[in-house]
Amino acid sequence: MKHDAVGTSNQTSVSMTFQTIVNNSRTRLAHARTNASGQVRGFIHSRPLASAGILLFTGLLLGAGVRSAAGMAQVSLLQAKADKQQAQLDQVRRGAQQEVNAMAARLGELQAQANRLNALGERLTRVGQLQDGEFDFNEPVGVGGNDKAYDMAPQALNAGVDQLERQFAASGKQLSVLEALLFNRELDKNATPSRMPIVNSYITSGFGGRADPFGGGGAFHKGIDFKASVGDPVLAVADGVVSFAGVKSGYGNVVDVDHGNGYVTRYAHNSRLVVRVGDLVRVGQEIAKAGSTGRSTGAHVHFEVWENGRVVNPRKFLGDGPTPVGKIRRG
Repeated sequence: MKHDAVGTSNQTSVSMTFQTIVNNSRTRLAHARTNASGQVRGFIHSRPLASAGILLFTGLLLGAGVRSAAGMAQVSLLQAKADKQQAQLDQVRRGAQQEVNAMAARLGELQAQANRLNALGERLTRVGQLQDGEFDFNEPVGVGGNDKAYDMAPQALNAGVDQLERQFAASGKQLSVLEALLFNRELDKNATPSRMPIVNSYITSGFGGRADPFGGGGAFHKGIDFKASVGDPVLAVADGVVSFAGVKSGYGNVVDVDHGNGYVTRYAHNSRLVVRVGDLVRVGQEIAKAGSTGRSTGAHVHFEVWENGRVVNPRKFLGDGPTPVGKIRRG
């Protein structure tokens, strides 16, 4: 029993001691607050300007913090708008670049077509012998006007390119047709006898009736004789195909050339032949060597022209040759 009483007494004593410590701490804390409050009030009363400055500085710090937070939020919003606008601008720029690339491709095609038309025009100028400078494709065409310039819309530019493309296509077709006509005309010209069968020569015997150089009396001469030396080149007077190359009675060594448009030319009394049947010959090409084979009194070139199976006077076909018809040049 004694022991229990002693334990109870000790517990009571500890509880009182702890309560005393807590009360004392509260008292000191309240006293400290009172002192601090008093000191603050005393500082404010003793130094009002400093106190006002401290309060103002504190308010400024608080205001700056609030404004800074609001400013950061506004900056973030503006940055988001700028990023969005930049993305839209990039998209517009890519679209514009794609249109420019497409237009550049079309312009490249038009430039190639223009170069082709210029080359075709120059060739036609040469073929048509238009050398007076009227069709000079290397010089730009003169233009002018006093209209005020304005910004052209992309739709208008595309429409202009479309129209230019159609004009190029139409011009190309027209020039192609003209080229075909001129080419056919050139073929016809080259296939029509229009040259001399030998250069630097003269006519020794004309076409038609003459005195027979062998038996006397009269005889009909089917061609024209040109003075030549043995071995001189005998030339084709037009494009054609060799239809005969060999010996014919009275003619000696003969070459006949079929020009495909009803004309056949004959070159006789040759010393040697340099072409064979079936050979394609061009105007001015050597086909034989001059001589005096067959019924001949000396070296010369006997030249005949046959039109649709009938022998004709070769004179009318020799006007464009190097030796004008009707004039004799000895050489």
